[in-house]
Amino acid sequence: MEPVIVLVGRPNVGKSTLFNYLTRSRDALVADYPGLTRDRQYGRGKVGSRPYIVVDTGGLGDDPEGVALGMQSQAMRALDEADVVLFLVDARAGLTAADEELATVLRRRGTPLYLVVNKVDGMNRAMAGAEFHRLGLGEPHMIAASQGTHVAPFIEQVLTDLAPQESGPEGLPAELEEGIKVAVVGRPNVGKSTLVNRMLGEERVLVYDMPGTTRDSIFIPFERDDCQYTLIDTAGVRRRARIDEAVEKFSVVKTLQAIEAANVVIMVVDAHEAVTDQDASLAGHVLESGRALVLAVNKWDGLQPAQKESVRRQLDVKLGFLDFARTHYISALHGSGVGLLFDDIRKAYDAAMRKLSTPLLNEVLSDAVAAHEPPLVHGRRIKLRYAHQGGQNPPLIVIHGNQTEKVPAGYRRYLINVFRRELGLQGTPVRIEFKTGQNPYEGRQNKLTPRQLARRRRLMRFVKRKG
Repeated sequence: MEPVIVLVGRPNVGKSTLFNYLTRSRDALVADYPGLTRDRQYGRGKVGSRPYIVVDTGGLGDDPEGVALGMQSQAMRALDEADVVLFLVDARAGLTAADEELATVLRRRGTPLYLVVNKVDGMNRAMAGAEFHRLGLGEPHMIAASQGTHVAPFIEQVLTDLAPQESGPEGLPAELEEGIKVAVVGRPNVGKSTLVNRMLGEERVLVYDMPGTTRDSIFIPFERDDCQYTLIDTAGVRRRARIDEAVEKFSVVKTLQAIEAANVVIMVVDAHEAVTDQDASLAGHVLESGRALVLAVNKWDGLQPAQKESVRRQLDVKLGFLDFARTHYISALHGSGVGLLFDDIRKAYDAAMRKLSTPLLNEVLSDAVAAHEPPLVHGRRIKLRYAHQGGQNPPLIVIHGNQTEKVPAGYRRYLINVFRRELGLQGTPVRIEFKTGQNPYEGRQNKLTPRQLARRRRLMRFVKRKG
């Protein structure tokens, strides 16, 4: 069992920077901005042949309220799972009252604890760590997480000190299995984090009645009905003109990267608000990314029948291009309809990853062409000869023929609809790629025989006499 290492400390002491170094990733959002991390983030790392699980947490300050109170709750949940705690302090800021209070709380928990003095680059190490002895947590360990200075030897010491029998809860390593990766996306404050918590059955991510509460993309592995999933809670995406903070710009980038990394996307729409152009734009990005999709209309409870009918009309008008996706009307807060999402998630994933046999594709193509032939181009009929699969997630069907570069967009949509219907590819977009075979005689001049040349001369003499 891999040991679980939890990083805690005040805001802006470098926990996310150390998390990225230990996991050799850029999963945690990092900026010179206190309180950037709000949810706990899990990752894997390895020193030599010894693996471990590392958990990044939000900054813990004094007198938490509002969002900060939820951040503290998330950090305390992480501490309950810890085999060892790394308490980070800032060498440049020095010892603060908040550090002393947090040290008292951590000491009482009884979990193995290491005091880590970060940002010692360019400083005298003895001087930088002197005042932190007052915390009574043993010898401070001096590191510079941004450069990785002294980090590897320190982690080796932590893993060596940790006895093998002190492994964490049984479920944690299995929790990091990927399975079906499901990204939950939508505009700010539509209920994405509430939906993630409802699907997990616990308060795993921070929920607060304020747009932009979630800033990073949080990957959460779990198991349901013997099927492995990884839920990805993302930051809300809104119009570029309304993005003020640089941090929010990075959050949007993280969300778009999460869509690319996912197998299935749950797009959450707020039923209490009109379906906006931003909803349509985000749905278009999901479609361009080729990801399987499930549409969740949240906050459905309490709507009047006339309001529900209005929402359905808006979905048909503004999101009609998502006709391949199943729509669920849910309440993430109360849980109604949430359990039904998993069935369509699995169906959409199976459709996106399905292997399609070449004989079956050719049979469907032949029937489609027989029912509705391609149009004529300059008096010549476009011929579609055979098809085969070119990729998965989304399914890519490659069709060979002649003049395929002139296939109209309408006929392409017709073929996509036929393949989706006949192959049962519900919940995933289908892509078609046309390829024209090379003409072996293209560019070669036709050489006439003597008899053809004589006939040509007779015809030319006849034309001249007529003229």
